[in-house]
Amino acid sequence: MSTSPISAAQPNAAGQNSSARIIFASFIGTAIEFYDFYVYATAAALVIGPVFFPHGSATAQALSAFVTFGIAFVARPIGSFLFGHFGDRIGRKSTLVASLLVMGVSTTLIGFVPGYDSIGSLAPILLCILRFGQGIGLGGEWGGAALLATENAPAGKRGWFGMFPQLGPSIGFLASNGLFFALALSLSDEQFRSWGWRVPFLVSAVLVALGLYVRLKIAETPAFQAAIERKERVKMPIATLLSQHGLPTLLGALAMVVCYTLFYNATTFSLSYGVSVLHIPRPTFLGMLCIAVVFMALATPLSAWASDRYGRKPVLIAGIIAAILSGFTMAPLLGSGQTPLVLLFLVIELFLMGVTFAPMGALLPELFPTNVRYTGAGVSYNLGGILGASVAPYIAQVLAAHGGLSWVGAYVSIAAAVSMIGVLCMRETRDARLM
Repeated sequence: MSTSPISAAQPNAAGQNSSARIIFASFIGTAIEFYDFYVYATAAALVIGPVFFPHGSATAQALSAFVTFGIAFVARPIGSFLFGHFGDRIGRKSTLVASLLVMGVSTTLIGFVPGYDSIGSLAPILLCILRFGQGIGLGGEWGGAALLATENAPAGKRGWFGMFPQLGPSIGFLASNGLFFALALSLSDEQFRSWGWRVPFLVSAVLVALGLYVRLKIAETPAFQAAIERKERVKMPIATLLSQHGLPTLLGALAMVVCYTLFYNATTFSLSYGVSVLHIPRPTFLGMLCIAVVFMALATPLSAWASDRYGRKPVLIAGIIAAILSGFTMAPLLGSGQTPLVLLFLVIELFLMGVTFAPMGALLPELFPTNVRYTGAGVSYNLGGILGASVAPYIAQVLAAHGGLSWVGAYVSIAAAVSMIGVLCMRETRDARLM
């Protein structure tokens, strides 16, 4: 971490950023943003198709829902360009507040969009616009949260501090899935499809208010303040990133592919497949996902600690090898339709998601200098989303229909191998200085 001097007024501002405040602010924002994102992912697997797309075929409805799911991943790099520009030009704090607002408003409004039966083709159009807004907001969120944590981290603990934004998705998913689980238990199918699925979207408004309160209390990071002192800000961070740091951006994106593929195939695709094909009751499958994501949360601090002790690359390589092998478990475990074996599959995939995801909170920021760090970390993270997540449930749905779960498992293994290439080609960043 940079030890460059800053102005007399700045230490007071920096002093406001106690470790507890930084940890909570970086964690709560990603938890809320990913809650918003997962609410849609769960709804896409359960109800978006029938409500917004009038296809007669259940498969066609599912595919249409997963297309709208993918729209946000296309929007996320745009959000990382947009918010990254202001994050590297104006500051981390104000940009994080803006990204949270965009995400929260988009999510809440989805809860008010009437279905196709009420307003016809305008319904899916509005849905796609708001889903795009979700992607824009989330595109600016993660990079800023990771920088908030890592640029304030003590020496030798960037992996540990960078872990807290990575815990946010686990908690966000647990909150989202837990709420859907409670609704599934308390409402009939008719009530759930009529209005119950909208409740998690509306709850977002309350969570965003909490997140804004926390984020408005933090100060700017010391590394960005030092960059202002040294007059190192660039006019167009994205132009500087692409012209001078293109390779780290690409390698960071490739490294992220395994995380996304593991997660969305274990959740969005498996939920849809388990309920519609294996005929596992929706509350049962949602309950299993709630259990499995706990293992993802447990893996996150273990992996972050190991990345500080042994380095980012060794931890990622071990996790990716396990992820490649895990693809071969999909057909025998998930395909069995037996609750214990399905649960075991979900636990394996989400545990490995935690293992591979945790080091990214430190690794991606460490790949870039301060003047393009917000943009670089965000673009790498979200380009990985396009490659590993935007089409993952759709591809998995098509592969399952034509070749069965063994083909989907092969897809997971290939995606993990792509990440292995990216990790092997990048430098070790554990000892990099965040100047």
